[in-house]
Amino acid sequence: MNIPILIPAALTAACIAAPAVAQSSLADRTPADEGVIVITGTRASEAIRVDQNGAAITVLDAEALQQRQTRRVSDVLRDTPGVAVGRVAGQTQVRLRGSEANHVLVLVDGIEVSDPYSGEFDFGTLPADAAARIEIVRGQQSAIYGSDAIGGAIQYVTLSGREAPGYRARIEAGSFGTFNGALRAAGVAGDLDYALSGTLNTTDGTSNARGGGRDLRDDTGAVSLKSSWIPRPELRITAVGRYSRSLADFNDSDNDPTSPSFGLIVDSPGNRIRSEGLYGLVRGELDLFDRSWTHAVTAQIADTVRDGFNAAGRSYGNVGTRHKGSYETTLRLGEGELRHLLTAAFDAEHERYRNTDPSGAAFTGARSNDNIGVVGQYQLLLGDRGAVGGSIRYDDNERFDGATTYRVQASYRLGSGTRLRGAAGSGVKNPGFYELFGYVDGRYIGNENLRPERSQGWEVGVEQSLDEGAITFGATYFQSRLEDEIYTSYPAPDFIATPANSEAISRQRGVETYLGARFGRGWRIDAAYTYLHAREAGLEEVRRPPHIASVAVNWQAPGDRLGLTGVLRYNGESDDLAFTDPSYVPVRERLDDYLLVNLNADYRLTDTISLFGRVENLFDERYEDVFSFTNPGISAFAGLRARI
Repeated sequence: MNIPILIPAALTAACIAAPAVAQSSLADRTPADEGVIVITGTRASEAIRVDQNGAAITVLDAEALQQRQTRRVSDVLRDTPGVAVGRVAGQTQVRLRGSEANHVLVLVDGIEVSDPYSGEFDFGTLPADAAARIEIVRGQQSAIYGSDAIGGAIQYVTLSGREAPGYRARIEAGSFGTFNGALRAAGVAGDLDYALSGTLNTTDGTSNARGGGRDLRDDTGAVSLKSSWIPRPELRITAVGRYSRSLADFNDSDNDPTSPSFGLIVDSPGNRIRSEGLYGLVRGELDLFDRSWTHAVTAQIADTVRDGFNAAGRSYGNVGTRHKGSYETTLRLGEGELRHLLTAAFDAEHERYRNTDPSGAAFTGARSNDNIGVVGQYQLLLGDRGAVGGSIRYDDNERFDGATTYRVQASYRLGSGTRLRGAAGSGVKNPGFYELFGYVDGRYIGNENLRPERSQGWEVGVEQSLDEGAITFGATYFQSRLEDEIYTSYPAPDFIATPANSEAISRQRGVETYLGARFGRGWRIDAAYTYLHAREAGLEEVRRPPHIASVAVNWQAPGDRLGLTGVLRYNGESDDLAFTDPSYVPVRERLDDYLLVNLNADYRLTDTISLFGRVENLFDERYEDVFSFTNPGISAFAGLRARI
């Protein structure tokens, strides 16, 4: 498919300067509500309004996820400015503003969930729960979170029992032998609130090899419990537990240099990946002096296991564990329109990881890493007019030199409904296990002398609200530069792959535009368009389309008995690397652009039961996010949803 560039350009012109959908959710907004509250992008023990933050922030609320019938979180992230998604069986990657997938910090209910071994999160293991929302903060966030946040941070938040009480159930079936289900029980009992949820997505799948015939089965599920105890107004204790498991078939590339399909994905019977993750968090908060001084202590754990299998049995694997403890204290000064927030934070993190490859062809010794981080943050809140603030962080890492990162930002609202904002910051990303210690002897050699990657960037944005906030649109211009980027080199004379720090500077710049409109309860329109110019050593960065756009339109009949939603997602042409040369030195391939169209319908049968259905990829688009990995064609699904 060769869609002209005029399509995303027209979207931009129609919405010109992008929404606060990316800046705020418009669902259930009132004229008095100047912006939604977010918990991502600050270390203060106080949630902040989006319009008091200079960063570009997107909030995808529970209503949007339900209307778009989201089953995989990675799908709805395509509707966010600055986001590129690469979906393949066994590893779904998300990139922000041209950064690498391992430059994005991913949180689930406050827990860092990236795999300690690989240093990134597989979004294919994150199904959408029955009641949740997503916060995306773009731009360097290392001054808040440390390593892994060069491109920004994504937080998936399950709603609490106070936010969404009651019982919910969902069941659906459809194409490719698909069955999905979700259960949720939540409520408040005195000082305690709770939310217990479970989600299961299963499918017999389709082949992801060009001309292949092997269907790839995928069974992914998660169970979570989130609870808060508030025995006194000044004391809060929160606990989160989550377990996820995914068993997914995958195909490998043809490794026979004499084969005409060498380097291409081919049917590989018996190949599958099993991923498990166990995550936990306990947080206690204490307010003193009439909430003027807050103290918070948090302990969290992430324990991941990943195993690969072929027709002969287990072929590779790895394990990783992260223990992290944090202390935060926030002092609030002033009142009314002018308030000061002074925050100090301390993080202590221990990671341990090991390659469990059973073949003996890889380094399998256990390694660990300790990091201490200290954060100072100041925020000046100017009431409804805006805010200014800054953060600085120092990280003391046992393997690398100490790193200091910073972030400054400001937001100011003019009387005409115009908001001006800007931010600048720096980021750092430490090398991961396989980059330091290698993976397969003779094919990929580690480099223990690697330096952390470092980034700096800035952004400016403008946002305009009309009709008392019913329509909001805006635009963001950003620039970033990445130094010491880790890449795979093939040094002579053996040309064996090994990581190295690039001497070249990678540069990213672009424009994000977004529109959000809400007309009563009848219509909701969200649109976004991103132009990205990302270059490494003068070449276009792979898997970062220069043009990405989306439009989601929802209509609700009077009384909300019937709802219809249409979603268009455009992904422009992009480059990727292909290992089709017997030397194993990659060559560049161009991936075609594509347009995905989904149509959804929801009909309320009774006050508690609804019937829904959807068609995905309506025009049966054949497309690849990653070279040689194909994706499913047209599909249809239907189900029932109950809520008490």
